[in-house]
Amino acid sequence: MRVGIGHDTHRLVVDRPLILGGVRVPHARGLHGHSDADVVLHAVTDALLGAAGLGDIGDAYPDTDPAYHNRDSSYFVHDTLTRLNQAGWRIVNVDVIIFAQEPKLGPVKADIRASLARLLGLDLALVNVKAKTGEKVGAIGRAEAIGCQVVVLIDQ
Repeated sequence: MRVGIGHDTHRLVVDRPLILGGVRVPHARGLHGHSDADVVLHAVTDALLGAAGLGDIGDAYPDTDPAYHNRDSSYFVHDTLTRLNQAGWRIVNVDVIIFAQEPKLGPVKADIRASLARLLGLDLALVNVKAKTGEKVGAIGRAEAIGCQVVVLIDQ
């Protein structure tokens, strides 16, 4: 068994859709990034890569590569899962924390959880999604950014 931890943060900007865990979330601003800037899927990818000892998302999918410009982040998850499966790894469970002052994520947490379970090929009971505010502290608390942390357990 191995544990991986993933983290990502992107700032909120106008004229971008807000996508979290593969779910389009209604909001006036979205996340800025080279790809679709889905902090949840980026953190999941990072956690999976770390658990398998395969570096991090910046190594595997650098933001300097034009092939990843505006890329749907589910690509990173699928490609990483393929690499893990080829090495004999399987996901045991995933625990996600999304840090956002706004929008309030309570109404979409179940959708994000279901989306993650689908993308990862897991039973819903093996995926957990929590949402926390920044308590008005820092960039997240000022609603300037959204962050995500993920812990994943894998086994052979």
